[in-house]
Amino acid sequence: MIHTTTIRSELDFHLKKTGLTINQFAERSKINSGTLSTIIKGVRPIAMQQLDRMVSAMGLPEGSFYELYADECFAYPLNWRRLKPFLYRCAELDKLELIQKVVRYMTDNLAYVPMLYDTAEDLFNQGKNSAASIIYESVAESEKYQHSERLALCHYRLFTISLGHDQEKNLRAATKFEEFVERLDEVDQLDALKDLANVYCSLRHWSKVDMLAKEMGRKAKIQYAFKYGKDGIRYHHDKEPQKPLFLYIIYSYLMCSAVCDESGDYEQALRYVALYSDLSWVKEDSEEALAIKDNFKMWAIANTYLYKVMMGDFEIIAEYVGFIETKEDEILPALTKIFQAANRFQFDIDHVLLKFEDHILSLNQKDDGTYNYLVRAERYVRFQAELSRYYFTKGRYDEGARSALDGLASAIKIRNENATLQCVKLFEQFRHGVSDEDQQRYDNLWERLEYRGLNGW
Repeated sequence: MIHTTTIRSELDFHLKKTGLTINQFAERSKINSGTLSTIIKGVRPIAMQQLDRMVSAMGLPEGSFYELYADECFAYPLNWRRLKPFLYRCAELDKLELIQKVVRYMTDNLAYVPMLYDTAEDLFNQGKNSAASIIYESVAESEKYQHSERLALCHYRLFTISLGHDQEKNLRAATKFEEFVERLDEVDQLDALKDLANVYCSLRHWSKVDMLAKEMGRKAKIQYAFKYGKDGIRYHHDKEPQKPLFLYIIYSYLMCSAVCDESGDYEQALRYVALYSDLSWVKEDSEEALAIKDNFKMWAIANTYLYKVMMGDFEIIAEYVGFIETKEDEILPALTKIFQAANRFQFDIDHVLLKFEDHILSLNQKDDGTYNYLVRAERYVRFQAELSRYYFTKGRYDEGARSALDGLASAIKIRNENATLQCVKLFEQFRHGVSDEDQQRYDNLWERLEYRGLNGW
């Protein structure tokens, strides 16, 4: 709908109200007086920069008259030179409804789809995800009947943007995006498979992780063989993945070893460890590549300890603890597995509890608004569940209840139904020994679950 009020009428009213001449307003707004005159007469359309200068000179908030400006843009033949800066300014000022309005109007003409897609990519790279997602959705809708790479890329970006603290939404996003992976460029497929595998890993859908990791490794090996041919000649692809190519091969081994860990096949897990511990075949020698190799060598050592512990090797725990105690990022996952082994084999590891007492007490899942928080929170819940079971089986009910409830609170926060049910079952199993205070805290958390509905996350 075209507004009866226009930017020109607003400017004309302002000049009459303030008694300013065109020349005086031109001096304030830094717009040529002749240009202002033609704008008021309707001889020429208003440029984005001119609108912002006029609004500032009138003492109005940024973004004033943007709705009128959008209508004016539609009153003339579409002009990308005017609409592009308008979209960027709307993104800066978080005027998302206006972006949606403009983009919907523009996508009626398919000639604008490539330009809109490029704009969405630019906004995405700037971190303006809300604005970018609106454009991606419109572009995808315009191309939904085209089996194009651009359609697949739109869905890839929307998948990436949508990941958050709600695991059920993450599952829906992953399921929706999965069908578009094969339509991506062969290089982009590697990053897409990696990202999907990471999501399914956090959801503990291990059959999916196994399938995606192996497919990523297979495709990466093909590309690696092509890039570094047997004749010693390096072949260059027009596009490169986000990380050095060899990473996708060894990352597939790492994820496959994690799948074996979850299924209890520690012998096979150790075979995968051997595959990413020997990196003598790697051709890349950049600073980033060397750092990646160092990390994987460290993980190979750590995971060798881990899988031997999970096979019941009690004697190696001391070495494992000594290895990870100075590696901050490794402590939480290592402790989780140590307590899991202790619960399985009835190990007494009170000395480990004592050693890491301060670290355990300081565990705090700070919500930094990123998907990485979700991964850390899921690890935290698993750790608290294993720690709780260790305490409970030793008859230390107060400590066991505290760990179970801390894990439950975190699981509810990230809307992880499987982790929530794990903590609930654990508490219910040992509730006969918990204090009234812990029982009340559990009841309060249960009320939150009933309010959401266990099946209505």
